[in-house]
Amino acid sequence: MLYILSAGSLVSWANDTQPTDTLTVEIYYRQGISRFDSTYQDNRNRMGKLLEFLYTLSADSTYRLNRLHITSGASPEGNTSFNKVLSKKRTNAISDYLGLRLPAEQSAVVTKTHRGIDWATLQAKVECSDMPYKEEVLQILYHTPEWVVKNGIVVDGRKKQLMTLRQGNCWRYMEQHFFPELRHSLIEVEYVCETPQEEIKDEGDTEIVTAECTTPPSYATEKDSTIVLETEPQVCSPFYMAVKTNLLYDALLVPNIGVEFYVAKGFSVGGNWMYAWWNRNSRHYYWRIYGGELAIRKYFNRTTEGSPLNGHHIGIYGQVFTYDFETGGHGYMGGKPGGTLWEKMNYSAGLEYGYSLPITQRLNLDFVIGVGYWGGTYYEYLPTDNHYVWQATKQRRWFGPTKAEMSLVWLLGNGNYNAKKGGKR
Repeated sequence: MLYILSAGSLVSWANDTQPTDTLTVEIYYRQGISRFDSTYQDNRNRMGKLLEFLYTLSADSTYRLNRLHITSGASPEGNTSFNKVLSKKRTNAISDYLGLRLPAEQSAVVTKTHRGIDWATLQAKVECSDMPYKEEVLQILYHTPEWVVKNGIVVDGRKKQLMTLRQGNCWRYMEQHFFPELRHSLIEVEYVCETPQEEIKDEGDTEIVTAECTTPPSYATEKDSTIVLETEPQVCSPFYMAVKTNLLYDALLVPNIGVEFYVAKGFSVGGNWMYAWWNRNSRHYYWRIYGGELAIRKYFNRTTEGSPLNGHHIGIYGQVFTYDFETGGHGYMGGKPGGTLWEKMNYSAGLEYGYSLPITQRLNLDFVIGVGYWGGTYYEYLPTDNHYVWQATKQRRWFGPTKAEMSLVWLLGNGNYNAKKGGKR
């Protein structure tokens, strides 16, 4: 193709560029909501200023609106497919709202996109923050695809790793500080000033310039390793629970079971119950005990993934129990004879220290020692023929070791596993 240009006009054309300006406005949404809410945050003021600016552009002939682009995103909570639909609805809500209020020529240049989960904005906010474990979060955002698929099965992903990182502490921080700003629509107004330029008189020679038709260059992009599925599975929140039995009690023929639930920030709550009711009257043999315990623990686990219920821990505990032990000689009964656990029960409370050692992916050995106070009423008696003769009623006031455990722990729940025997990857 031939373009006939004067030499002076060519220089003028090269320098005569119209500057493009861009105005951006952000509208925010409540979690899970796509409707434009003027009462939420500063949405009313933001939208009002946007419309005022667009009306000014429409009335001023020296300005031209090039493009009005709307893109919306969502925060990572919930199902991926739901978030794609949600972000699309948010874009359409803003487009419909503006379409009812703008002149036709401005509505004609509106373009729309939606991002689903707005990972790009989340990454930018983490980069500019001083959040805890920032570099570990960025490594996941940079290098972990949204879905990791092996043999056609989703085995891991970006969201799952973020949710389990540092026992969920990083996720909870972002949920509080960053996620509200990901539930947004970004409106970009691109406009140019069309002020008439002073005519430049060219008296130079006219020459013919040959220009070849060119197409926009294509840029090779690295293939995205993320596999997009038609229906993405919902990534479950991490859940940490343990079921355990004290092997020391089991060895003493005292069946027992316990449960423990991880709460947050290294803290857990748990309870144990024991029950043994063995007796042989003919030999004056009694081996009876039952009762329970409640405990609160603080773990000092520093691993970045897997179960938080391992490593060093300290805690407080309280116990109530009753017992009757007699092996042919003197007998000792804690609590009211013939009564229930709640009638003159024995009790103890104290401080504990322990270490939970990973032995397989889902099993730990938990070693615990507790020191505290043991109190309550107990009775001494002596078996004589077919009778039990009372000897004394006493009060227990004991300070010292009141608890010992070597428990086999079974880890249950999503993400509640040991990465490798010994707790290290």
